[in-house]
Amino acid sequence: MTPFATSPALLPHTIPDECAVLSAAEMYAADKAAGVDTLTLMEAAGLSVTRVIEARWPRCAVAVLCGPGNNGGDGFVVARRLAEKGWPVQVGLLGPPEALKGDAAANARRWRDFGEIRPLACDLLDGTPLVVDALFGAGLSRALEGRAREIVTAINGRALTCIAIDVPSGVHGDTGEVLDGVAPRCAATVTFFRAKPAHFLYPARDLCGELTVAGIGIPDAVLKDIAPRTAHNVPALWHLPRWTWSDHKYDHGDAVVIGGDLVTGAARLAARAARRAGAGLLRLAVPASAVALYASAEPGAFVQAMDTPAELDELLADKRRNGVLIGPGAGVGAATRARVLRILESGKAVVLDADALTSFEDTPQALLTAIGRAKGPVVLTPHEGEFGRIFKVPAGSRLARARAAAAVSGAVVILKGPDSVVAAPDGRASIASNAPPWLATGGSGDVLAGLVLGLLVQGMGGWQAANAAVWLHGEAGRRLGRGLIAEDLPDALPGVLAGF
Repeated sequence: MTPFATSPALLPHTIPDECAVLSAAEMYAADKAAGVDTLTLMEAAGLSVTRVIEARWPRCAVAVLCGPGNNGGDGFVVARRLAEKGWPVQVGLLGPPEALKGDAAANARRWRDFGEIRPLACDLLDGTPLVVDALFGAGLSRALEGRAREIVTAINGRALTCIAIDVPSGVHGDTGEVLDGVAPRCAATVTFFRAKPAHFLYPARDLCGELTVAGIGIPDAVLKDIAPRTAHNVPALWHLPRWTWSDHKYDHGDAVVIGGDLVTGAARLAARAARRAGAGLLRLAVPASAVALYASAEPGAFVQAMDTPAELDELLADKRRNGVLIGPGAGVGAATRARVLRILESGKAVVLDADALTSFEDTPQALLTAIGRAKGPVVLTPHEGEFGRIFKVPAGSRLARARAAAAVSGAVVILKGPDSVVAAPDGRASIASNAPPWLATGGSGDVLAGLVLGLLVQGMGGWQAANAAVWLHGEAGRRLGRGLIAEDLPDALPGVLAGF
């Protein structure tokens, strides 16, 4: 039997530097700890934005909209740098220039050698096809109002090309919420040092356009003390199991998928995905009445009849069978509840999806208690509806709710969606950004659950397996393109895995 997470490489209890995503407070701490003069950092930030603009658009008239804080200071640098290159630039400021402080005030003074500072007003947009949004950064926690709201509404109404500094103004940087529904729709966003949650969480992600994360002189070493707990889900976050020429099929795990007798396609999709993910052996445990159907459809899997609790116990008694998935097509009700509870007692890795979660809608605490007692890794794969049936966590962002669910359950939770979040009980969480919209098709979630199972039985821990499965699932969908169906996803995996 493959033990779980046997390699130290599979136990990263911190977020790798290259994957780190920073909250507004963490970014403030990074600035403070950088050991670099803040005016120098602001100059580097503005220069980074300028370079993105020059690389993407031909020279044209630009309106730079500056807010009263450091985001506005970045905007003054952009305005000056563009003007130095011969771009026609107008600058509008929210509030009086004399109210500016520190680095923002210093860069406003520097700008005065190139042009005036006008009050923020919609007429700044006249004849300016390009707009730089330097009003507010990721730390904004209240909705736009007054002139800021009016000009952002005008940017969208005129369909102007907008470039955001840090995040589109009106977006909450930590949650991805568009405060009161008003923020500019941007063609590009330039942020600094590390991305922020809003760059990957919807609905804000839909407003950011092309994201550039620019280095501005903050050393990576500052992350050691900050100890970020949020990651961008990319391959640097996880490590797939390594195979050698001497491996036996049992070295790659013996996975079990529990199937039902009505919706048989769900378990079959999951089983195929688990095999494609690398599970050495896969057995489908299904009602006796459906054995022939499953066997004819899945020639590479073992299919065995399982109708009674005693037959489930016999199945689980074999220690080589080290991971079980139940949920896809299992049926909602007492029988599935009983099976879930018994499987959680087995000490095996467990993936719970779909019907396995919905069956506990009326008794969620029974499920959470059983998960808390489980000896093996447990991964839950709910969509929003299933999540709400089990977890009564405070309202908040998907990131916050997934974290709360993982903490209360002791399981790794994949909150599925276009911005799937993976959360671990220790507080780590990741956000995926590679899932295409055409993954929203029946059976896609069953494939994801199977991928998690296939990776778990090879020895990956729950956090690693969940993150890898989510990314591989999204990448397979991206490569297949529009028109994919769930059946296509497992067979696209060899092409994806060839890159590892």
